[in-house]
Amino acid sequence: MFYDHQQIEKKWQKYWEENQTYKTSNNTDKPKFYVLDMFPYPSGAGLHVGHPLGYIASDIYARYKRHQGFNVLHPVGYDSFGLPAEQYAIQTGTHPAVTTEQNITRYEEQLRKIGFSFDWSREVRTSDASYYKWTQWIFIELFHSWYNKDTDKAESIDTLIKHFEEKGTVGLNANQNDELNFTAEEWKSASEIDKEDILLNYRLAYRAETTVNWCPALGTVLANDEIKDGKSERGGFPVFQKKMMQWSMRISAYSERLLQGLKTLDWPQPLKDSQEYWIGKSQGAQVKFNVEGHDEIVEVFTTRPDTIFGATFMVLAPENPLVENITTDTQKAEVDTYIEETSKKTERDRMSDVKNVSGAFTGSYAINPFSGEKMPIYISDYVLMGYGTGAVMAVPAHDERDHRFAKKFNLEIKKVVETEEDIHEKSFDSKDSVCVNSDFLNGLKYKEAKALIIDAIEKKAIGHGTTNYRQRDAIFSRQRYWGEPVPIYYKDGMPYTLPNSALPLELPEVEKYLPTEDGDPPLGNAKTFAWDEANQKIVDTNLIDDKNVFPLELSTMPGWAGSSWYFLRYMDPKNDEVFANKELSDYWGQVDLYIGGSEHATGHLLYSRFWNMFLKDRGYIKNDEPFQKLINQGMILGMSAFAYRVEGTNQFVSKNLAKDYQTQEIHVDVSLLKGTSDELDTEAFKSWRPDYADAEFILEDGKYITGREVEKMSKSKYNVVNPDDICEEYGADGLRLYEMFLGPLEQSKPWNTQGLSGVYGFLKKFWNLYFNEDTFEVSEEEPTKAEYKVLHTLIKKVVYDIENFSFNTSVSSFMIAVNELQKLKCNKRNILQPLAVIVSPYAPHICEEVWNLLGHNSSIEFEKFPILNEEYLVEDEIEYPVSINGKMKFKIALPATLSAKEVEDLVLQNEKMGMLLEGKTPKKIIVVPKKIVNIVI
Repeated sequence: MFYDHQQIEKKWQKYWEENQTYKTSNNTDKPKFYVLDMFPYPSGAGLHVGHPLGYIASDIYARYKRHQGFNVLHPVGYDSFGLPAEQYAIQTGTHPAVTTEQNITRYEEQLRKIGFSFDWSREVRTSDASYYKWTQWIFIELFHSWYNKDTDKAESIDTLIKHFEEKGTVGLNANQNDELNFTAEEWKSASEIDKEDILLNYRLAYRAETTVNWCPALGTVLANDEIKDGKSERGGFPVFQKKMMQWSMRISAYSERLLQGLKTLDWPQPLKDSQEYWIGKSQGAQVKFNVEGHDEIVEVFTTRPDTIFGATFMVLAPENPLVENITTDTQKAEVDTYIEETSKKTERDRMSDVKNVSGAFTGSYAINPFSGEKMPIYISDYVLMGYGTGAVMAVPAHDERDHRFAKKFNLEIKKVVETEEDIHEKSFDSKDSVCVNSDFLNGLKYKEAKALIIDAIEKKAIGHGTTNYRQRDAIFSRQRYWGEPVPIYYKDGMPYTLPNSALPLELPEVEKYLPTEDGDPPLGNAKTFAWDEANQKIVDTNLIDDKNVFPLELSTMPGWAGSSWYFLRYMDPKNDEVFANKELSDYWGQVDLYIGGSEHATGHLLYSRFWNMFLKDRGYIKNDEPFQKLINQGMILGMSAFAYRVEGTNQFVSKNLAKDYQTQEIHVDVSLLKGTSDELDTEAFKSWRPDYADAEFILEDGKYITGREVEKMSKSKYNVVNPDDICEEYGADGLRLYEMFLGPLEQSKPWNTQGLSGVYGFLKKFWNLYFNEDTFEVSEEEPTKAEYKVLHTLIKKVVYDIENFSFNTSVSSFMIAVNELQKLKCNKRNILQPLAVIVSPYAPHICEEVWNLLGHNSSIEFEKFPILNEEYLVEDEIEYPVSINGKMKFKIALPATLSAKEVEDLVLQNEKMGMLLEGKTPKKIIVVPKKIVNIVI
């Protein structure tokens, strides 16, 4: 029977949509299972075949759990704010909402075509006002919260105010920007502005001067992952370090909890390691150094306070505020020049460039509090303002960068050793080593010395032991248009939140998407974007009088704002009263299975955990962690093609001749190749782009042969394969099976369209099991034991594979089972009906069709998954290979219940054995039960 995949797939996709087959009920009687894919950003390019890999895996698992009787939540939505749509708006004037809607429509068409079992009724989009209303609400909650270190959780700012009213700062243990000290009376007598200024020091969402990645060409701050090689990833524009007033999130308050929480999660270890490194917990001491001739104090954090006697100089971050005060007149020009150069590097660049050291001398000296020696103070870009105190005491004998710095600037290197005896023998990088020129440390081991020196530091009142974290607070504002407006207005220079009744604060219309002439963010172009405090509404900007009508915040939220909590909104997406009903959020709880890319390790995944912990602290949800199990899917790689252009010309030389020329390698669209070969269609190439219209070709054997290489599939590399084309030719079920068949889910693997023919051949064989030529024919006859064995072998394998996410081996098992059933000419209902259920998570369209042909009026989706019966796998007979002197001679089938002695007797009685022995008596007979018989003669 002809397998018409196009007709079958259209039929069932229409059926699923009309019947809302995958709509999830909030039936709390059933056990729940929450399966989620990482939030897709809808780009204009649409999907290529690499994108659905993780979606197919999660869809298989979601369908499997439905077969097991779970109430499965498997939603879909779009991370629909983003810089690409804004850049397109700047270039074309098209509103980002229009572009985004077009892109989402395209994505949705493609996703539906692949047959995913998403609950489309729960779709969310971060750019919808009904969604970002609750992103703004969470921001307001963060603004009105502080972190109480005594209770180790976020609390309402009201409890902090109460503490101030009763005790001032006495007994306060809070996460804060600066250490403040005041009495209850001083708090009560402070002005409203002063009180608000103090509270900003403690709020979890706060505004402060911060060093940011500023891109003048884009007119906005960029996150580290939006920068590559010191330039913006989008557009390639220069990025500079700049100090700006910015909103930040106090994620640093959660560093320890974020670190400890990793122990409870079933995540890939490399991903956990990335977060652990990013959080960067270290224990040591905070130490104060006086500066000669100045009132200023340089404070450093060091994990090795026991090496303080080996410190010979100090290094400050170029951004450190102390630099301006302690730099001498003679050094000012050199220091200013160096600061300017540093501003052109991103922090990521500075952290990664471990070999090249540079710096400038401030002209000032710090005093070592133990030795009394003078230590020159330098600035260098290898010290970051955001880590520790923005200053380090340099111990060049123990730190590689300090050592290189000391060598470069000819500074003293004082070796630090364990004992006098080791001075000539020991290498000076051991953690056991301490400095000999201290009477009270000589000869002590590392831990003893560290504890002793911290005690001495505290007794001298020049510091204290402490724990430090590399992780810094997350910058939360962007000078862009296409993002969530921040629900803040300014009165007397202080930020105030809008009332919840005013939410959502909707994105206003603007005439242009660039910053204003005064340098304000694009929202500064809005004509109706001011807050009338008395009438509690948004009004025209020209009404701002700073008495009744006040300016609104002009920055928008970063891209990660909406994606930090979207998994919670799926639980109750239409609720206009709360972000999610508490009963429903308690029922759905954590995401049980989350699949997505490893590139989000220290961005989205860290921010989501932070927001989730905060909402738990404030009593809105019950789980600390959002994602219990996480899988990073590998990449599907594309086969790129390259042409070789002779430098300075428009001549292109064929691959095997390129070594004779100076050439530039250029990506070529793989669609320009002839068929499945590596030969370039030169006429098509000339028509491809105007600058290649007059191209000339140096051929080999009359052909232009391209270079080929497996790379990341990307539109910029012209090696993408459109899933629509695959669905058209091989069907969505073929695409789904092939992507799983390519290899283990977590590994990257190359795409080869030719490989689809094997999977498509399997689908045709599977289809034909149910037909006798053109007639659907399934027998009610009881299957044989051999047929049951094939079925239950498959059940056992597939259950194991799915539960271990080994989807590629399941596809192989399907092929083996169908081949065996074909050989047995099996058309029994009791075999083919459960077979359809087993295959359906992978190939749902074809299985829905055969299920329907089997006489069922409902979807196969909720049919119980077949249960394994091990009895069918028990072997009745064992086929023993019989070897003589280690060489296999023949095989003999014997009952599986026989003892070793019985097997031996029957083998010796066998006619073939008699001929092989030729009357000789075996010296030894070895029987390995159910395995092999070996005879030595």
